[in-house]
Amino acid sequence: MITVIGNLKGGSGKSTVTFNLALWLRQAGKSVTAYDLDPQSTLCDAAQVRKEEGYEPALTIQTRHNKLEKDNSEQEILIDVSAANMAGMKKALSLANRIIIPVCPSQADLWSTQRFLLTIASLINTNAPPPQVLAFINRADTHSAIRETEETENALSSLQGIRVLKTRLCQRTVYRRSFSEGLAVYELEPSSKGAQEFEAFAQGIFGNLS
Repeated sequence: MITVIGNLKGGSGKSTVTFNLALWLRQAGKSVTAYDLDPQSTLCDAAQVRKEEGYEPALTIQTRHNKLEKDNSEQEILIDVSAANMAGMKKALSLANRIIIPVCPSQADLWSTQRFLLTIASLINTNAPPPQVLAFINRADTHSAIRETEETENALSSLQGIRVLKTRLCQRTVYRRSFSEGLAVYELEPSSKGAQEFEAFAQGIFGNLS
């Protein structure tokens, strides 16, 4: 199964989500190959920190999109893509079985998502089953009085061709801290709200693998 985590807009948290999902799958006993097709290479950086610290399971990252091909095995392939590498993005999207779109709560991110959906539509192979396209609110506001998160989620729900996950990932310090230390959020703070919401998020995509 090839899962692409992407959006056209930078700063949506694609690498953090990819890193945490890859480790979540590894710890559930799945075979995982991760690709970092973003020239910023932050996914590679986090994996390198993890290797230097000796954390297990290790996470090996591929960086060349020309190695990508359709995969029918039980392996899970996660691909972090960005608009800074359009060739890599287009190759990944053309092969994807599933596309996950992190969307931050803002009008700019919503506009970017609409353009990204057009990019996806232009690459769909009409002779093959279309990919599942999932969107979710990332870096959601934790204060109930701030309306942007709910407004963005409602607007996402009105777009054609996507399913909006109801589990949000909130703007929490633990995501930044854990990523910079080469750890998944649930490894650094297993009992935190961040760990709990990420577990629900991952299960919403892959099911309960425990």
